Amino acid sequence: MTEPSRQLGMVIDLNKCIGCQTCTIACKQLWTNEEGMEYMWWNIVTTVPGKGTPRGWEQMGGGFDEKGQARTGHLPTVEEFGPAWNFNYDEVFFEGKGPTAQLKPSPEPTWGPNWEEDQGAGEYPNSYYFYLPRLCNHCTRPACLEACPRQAIFKKEENGSVILNEDKCNGYRFCMEACPYKRIYFNPKRFIGQKCILCFPRVDKGVAPGCVRMCPGRARHFGYLDDEGGQVHKLVNVWKVAVPLHPEYGTGPNIYYVPPVLPAALDAEGRPRTDVPRVPKEYLRSLFGPAVDEALKVLNAEWDRTRRGERSELMDLLISRKWHDMLRPFDHNPAQIAT
Repeated sequence: MTEPSRQLGMVIDLNKCIGCQTCTIACKQLWTNEEGMEYMWWNIVTTVPGKGTPRGWEQMGGGFDEKGQARTGHLPTVEEFGPAWNFNYDEVFFEGKGPTAQLKPSPEPTWGPNWEEDQGAGEYPNSYYFYLPRLCNHCTRPACLEACPRQAIFKKEENGSVILNEDKCNGYRFCMEACPYKRIYFNPKRFIGQKCILCFPRVDKGVAPGCVRMCPGRARHFGYLDDEGGQVHKLVNVWKVAVPLHPEYGTGPNIYYVPPVLPAALDAEGRPRTDVPRVPKEYLRSLFGPAVDEALKVLNAEWDRTRRGERSELMDLLISRKWHDMLRPFDHNPAQIAT
């Protein structure tokens, strides 16, 4: 594998994600609206804790162990991802049954990519959940790349994004088994694998990916990890409040998350307990590894600083009152880019 000269990264602030799926629909409209791609969601926002999509992906294996050895993984099926649903449109809209027929999926589905939406864990009054956007992590050491016998997957030299060359792909699906995040799909119509391309036609012209630019909550920061003036670099390498998902998989993911800090847990009398986090730290460690402890410590310290009326550079970064600052140098207007 040729080492890229630079590496793009993304930081997603889970304290600002509202689960609206605008990023998901932006991606769907741009990239996965062709035949054979009906069930594909290259970007998806799931509710955690939960099984996610594909169902139970965290137990499907892949990636590398602590010695850097490849691990065999499970090949997810369409049913585990959640097949595209068909609805009785003809009955409702064209057969004169409007007053009596109700729109419903047919056949009755048993799973979908957001089957567990807004369902959480814990016991009342301290139940909890949060939203977790997921896409290809454009890893530093992609297990999918190493598993492909056709050399159809590569990292772009100029920015480190992981791209699947569909002309070389022969549908072996070893990449799907190897990816521990299970973010590669199989197109049964074209018999090829397909995945997030980090919107490289946009990025190459200085435009941020669709999922980033369309986020109404300003939850996503995008840029080069080595850009010392960029927000991604500052959040990941300076403040270290952005941590990768399942770093133990060994692939070096380049999508990072600011961990969630929900309201304090309540005691038996309904009073806040500031010494008990709403989301158990054990669960956050299971997602983001031990580095999440220090990230939460820094976040809470800087929030306390602002409560005292002091200024916090970190809070200014996370708020980003000027959205262009979150994307530079990829803040160009796509409507003004020549095709």
